[in-house]
Amino acid sequence: MSLKHKTLLLPRSPRRYRISLTPLADAMFQLLIFFMLSSNITPYSLLPLKGGATIPGAASGSGSAQTATNASDAAIWTIENAQILVAGQVFAIDRVADLTQALALAGTTSVVLIVRPEARVQDMTSVLEALSAGGIGQVKLANGGEI
Repeated sequence: MSLKHKTLLLPRSPRRYRISLTPLADAMFQLLIFFMLSSNITPYSLLPLKGGATIPGAASGSGSAQTATNASDAAIWTIENAQILVAGQVFAIDRVADLTQALALAGTTSVVLIVRPEARVQDMTSVLEALSAGGIGQVKLANGGEI
């Protein structure tokens, strides 16, 4: 009699697929942190002003920035779409270096920037860079829109 090798088949247990939710939760927390850090809740920390911002006693000059005569001796500039309003005069945004130089010559060390809703971020960035390069040490931002 010939013996053939018979293989015994063992009973197989049914496969159980377990899905671990830990990697999904980790990914969700990473996305949550990313979006929290990249979102902008307050637009550039603008401060609302109540009432009008005027420069008392400022005389109009030709091409030079005027300083305010209040206690803080700060110049007040309004940033609009590609232009700056200084003491009632409108200047193009590319003149910000000249305005900053005039402020430095006048001894002004602080500026209040009133940012209108139509102002672009690039306009504000250009003004802040020019003020920093011109040695103006203190800049305050104010919201020029509706309160």
